[in-house]
Order: sequence, then C-alpha cells, then structure tokens
Amino acid sequence: MRVIGIDPGFATTGYGVVERSEGRLAAIDHGAIRTSADAPHAQRLGSLQVAISDLLARHAPDAVTVERLFFNVNVRTAMAVGQASGVALATAAAHGLSVFEYTPLEVKQSVVGVGNASKHQVAVMVASLLALESPPAPADAADACALAICHLVRARLTAAIGRAAR
Repeated sequence: MRVIGIDPGFATTGYGVVERSEGRLAAIDHGAIRTSADAPHAQRLGSLQVAISDLLARHAPDAVTVERLFFNVNVRTAMAVGQASGVALATAAAHGLSVFEYTPLEVKQSVVGVGNASKHQVAVMVASLLALESPPAPADAADACALAICHLVRARLTAAIGRAAR
C-alpha cells in the first residue's frame, strides 16, 4: 500500500510518500511545495493544486492523508492553512483517491506512542521507522511522512480488527 501524506500550508506544504510492502515501511519520496510570497493569493493556491496533482500522478498512491486542522489563535494563518488544506482535499478527491484526515494528536500517538511528543521526537521516529539516516527535511516533510505512517499503521489495525470480527 502506498500513501501520500500532506501537511498543508500556504507558504510551504510538506509531502511524504510512504509505502508498506511485506510488512516493511519505506520512504519513496518527500519534500516541500513552496509558493511564491510575491504571487497573488489565488495564484499561490493554483500553484499548490498543480504541484499536488503532479505528485499524485507521479506516485499513484492508494490513499492520501491530510492533517486535520485545529483552531488557531491567528485567524489569518488559520484561514490560509484551511484554504491550502481544501486544495489538497479537493485535488485528491478529483483524482478519485480515498482521503483520510488525522489530527496531530492521532499522528503522534501512531508514530511515537504518545500524544504529547515534540516535533523533534516525531521527526526522529519517522527516520527510524523509515530507516533513513536523518529525519526528512524540511520539518513539513517529516510531518507529512508521519501522516502517511499514521494511516498505514491505522489501516493495518483496522484490517486486523475486521478479520477478527468475522
């Protein structure tokens, strides 16, 4: 199973492509999509849509995971991140993919084992789980890989529960 995790942001959107094959997790690709601060708002969202669409076409994932937004004190930032999240969700849906959203708490619990883990702890654990020499950079990419890992862990658990219930 191949999953693309997306950590949405207006200026920087992290992505991580992770695959589970024969019980092992492997990093396929990771990085960040950056939009130009000089470009108009709508153009930046359009650039993000094109870049996400290209990623989905290039990596042919089975599912897409996006960080579920939570309330932010800075309304302007929250709105921009919400718009970037909407672009990611709509683009994945337009590609006919299953889309899953996870909160930061759910991701931390799935990847580190505790919900109050620091960003550094998450990044180090992502590197360990994916057998990388160092955590993915930038931090947005590490978060996106963590989102993909979260889904792979939860999907496996959900499938096992389904088999046991039969």
